[in-house]
Amino acid sequence: MKSPAINTLTPVLRISFPHEDRLGRGKMELLERIRETGSISAAGRAMDMSYRRAWLLVSDMNRMFLEPVVESQRGGQKGGGATLTPFGDELLARFRKMEQVMKATLADDLAWLETNRSTQNRR
Repeated sequence: MKSPAINTLTPVLRISFPHEDRLGRGKMELLERIRETGSISAAGRAMDMSYRRAWLLVSDMNRMFLEPVVESQRGGQKGGGATLTPFGDELLARFRKMEQVMKATLADDLAWLETNRSTQNRR
């Protein structure tokens, strides 16, 4: 996932569910890393996150939806692993599309904010 350029105004999509569940860019990056690595622990390490924290986030996402987002296998002779389910792939794609739509929709307003932003706050 690319980081926004320094000194650039960036809208951030976060969807709040009832009962304090949230879906945002951190969980989406975790899904991308799981898809890349095939492992919850490797995905967590790539994000400087403990395995426990990564596993809890995956567990949260699996609980939030009617279908699982990630399927995992315990270690064994062939070792464990994790993959996104077809639902998880679609969730990730739809979230990324929502981010693109949000950025495109807000582009003029963000440009206006940038034009009118105080130079004292720029680092």
